[in-house]
Amino acid sequence: MKLNVRILGDPILRQRASEVTEISEATRELIRDMFETMYAEEGVGLAAPQVGVGERIIVIDPQQDELPAFALINPVIVEASKETEKGEEGCLSIPGLRELVERSQRVVVRGLTPEGEQRELDLEGLPARIIQHEVDHLDGILFIDRVSPLKRKMLLAKWQKTKPVS
Repeated sequence: MKLNVRILGDPILRQRASEVTEISEATRELIRDMFETMYAEEGVGLAAPQVGVGERIIVIDPQQDELPAFALINPVIVEASKETEKGEEGCLSIPGLRELVERSQRVVVRGLTPEGEQRELDLEGLPARIIQHEVDHLDGILFIDRVSPLKRKMLLAKWQKTKPVS
């Protein structure tokens, strides 16, 4: 089932999501719904707070053959390279805005699969960028928080003119 994506201004986007303590069938159903929502919105990643659920769950599909789509529960970035790169980012919760954001080129992330198994991924390039973006969501951080104050002010002014009417 496609879920409604929460838009900038919704308080849940600024709250730290809670750890998932038990992986239930409802958790796995939420993950399936998150994948459906991400694909319907033409995104490459989605965090549970973006669909109104304050839990530490993310789904990602970098649409690369070598890395199939996956979900992580309670993801933690355990290592991040000192080497960074700038890349354009957008966000399903802030439609219409895009900006260059500096992120680590490579990260190691650890979390649980929907089956409850521990999984560790060593990612670089676009998948690493997506992971960092989605884990930020779990901590109440948006990509606009990762740009200079002046750039953020300009982005928010643009957002005020273009944001969807709810």
